[in-house]
Amino acid sequence: QVQLVESGGGLVQDGGSLRLSCAASGLTFSSYAMGWFRQAPGKEREFVAISRGGNILYYADSVKGRFTISRDNAKNMVYLQMNSLKPEDTAVYYCAASNRVSYAYTHPNRAAYDYWGQGTQVTVSS
Repeated sequence: QVQLVESGGGLVQDGGSLRLSCAASGLTFSSYAMGWFRQAPGKEREFVAISRGGNILYYADSVKGRFTISRDNAKNMVYLQMNSLKPEDTAVYYCAASNRVSYAYTHPNRAAYDYWGQGTQVTVSS
């Protein structure tokens, strides 16, 4: 059974930083593309970043230059370092896994992902 468990969310001030973590189990982690999505109240879940593996990364324009996705295949972990946070970054952040690696990379949307975590709340105060 595949499980993705996020942690690291919280309340931070405008301009602050947070590091989210996602622990994966029940899958051959290195074979999966790992992504981060977020969903703000009243809005659709949106793509944030993907780690395809082999240092192939891609970011949404809204977070490019501020967020960094990384993974540790030995520990089955994926991370999202978030710097220069803004109030508009406030959302529930979700970790997701896709075994359609190339498809997930070229189609940065939730339909490309097979497994999801429960989410972790990030709140940025102004």
